[in-house]
Amino acid sequence: MVDTIRWGVFATGGIAATFTEDLRLLPNTHISAVGSRSVESARAFADRYGVPSAYGSVDELAAAEDVDIVYVANTPNGHHDAAATLLKAGKPVLCEKPFTLNHGQAQSLVDIAEKSGVFLMEAMWMSCNPAIVRMREVVRAGAIGAVSMVSADFWLPGSFGADHRLRDPERGGGALLDLGVYPITLAYNVLGMPSVINAIGTLTPEGVDASCAMTFGYDSGAVATLSCGLGADSPVSAVIAGDKARIELPNPFFCPDRFHLCRKGSKPQSFHAPFTGKGMTHEAAEAMRCLRSGLLESPLVPWRASLDVMTIMDEVRERIGVRYPIEIG
Repeated sequence: MVDTIRWGVFATGGIAATFTEDLRLLPNTHISAVGSRSVESARAFADRYGVPSAYGSVDELAAAEDVDIVYVANTPNGHHDAAATLLKAGKPVLCEKPFTLNHGQAQSLVDIAEKSGVFLMEAMWMSCNPAIVRMREVVRAGAIGAVSMVSADFWLPGSFGADHRLRDPERGGGALLDLGVYPITLAYNVLGMPSVINAIGTLTPEGVDASCAMTFGYDSGAVATLSCGLGADSPVSAVIAGDKARIELPNPFFCPDRFHLCRKGSKPQSFHAPFTGKGMTHEAAEAMRCLRSGLLESPLVPWRASLDVMTIMDEVRERIGVRYPIEIG
């Protein structure tokens, strides 16, 4: 698998469309098949993007001989079952975030991938973003000193009706899994696993979180203050502060093309690292690099990071009182 890598895409929503458009910008790859719960939807998507094959189930996509890896892009409630089906059939998987609904499901996927010897990666595009990769290198090199604080927010403005997927517990709705996963992952990438997790939130009438504020503590003495929610026009920015300097990530912090290193008494130093397309090319390129190298997991988005972030979100949901139907009973 060193030349052209043939992708399959499962689901036909907006994120699948964006991924498909970005994938076209990469060399030596193409999408050869699309799958959906509805063959009509799959065919419409295939016609729109010139994809040769369309299937009405993940089982058919898993059996397709002309597919080397599948991007799973359905709603969070369906991530585990779709990815598990593909992995068991020997198909490598790039699974959209949030990886699954909870840690148990995520561990199940990792166990299947490890046992089967099949590549698996969470599609956390932020961790593959060139500016974020460079920022982590700068922090590790000690440019800001010992990290003491991470602050980040991600809210969506506007109104969200009761029928919106972000308010639907059956589909894994709520601000935390969809939006909060970004500030949590940013803090994790810099500080690792917190030793203390505190959270408060407000719930919709359906029982998912409309907002969530989190404070994490770390054995180093560092803290992270993070928030996510629906219905507010927040800055969607982030700050990482150390005892020597701070890094500022502009809006949107999860897909920046630059960051700024700020030292007291000095002019900010800007680091420019443009991304390609809408930013999803880099996770696809990383997945393909791993396939060509024979890796089972990505060093940019390792299994441990995905599992730890799911553990953190489980704890936050416990504290704010969000449980999904599959977890009840």
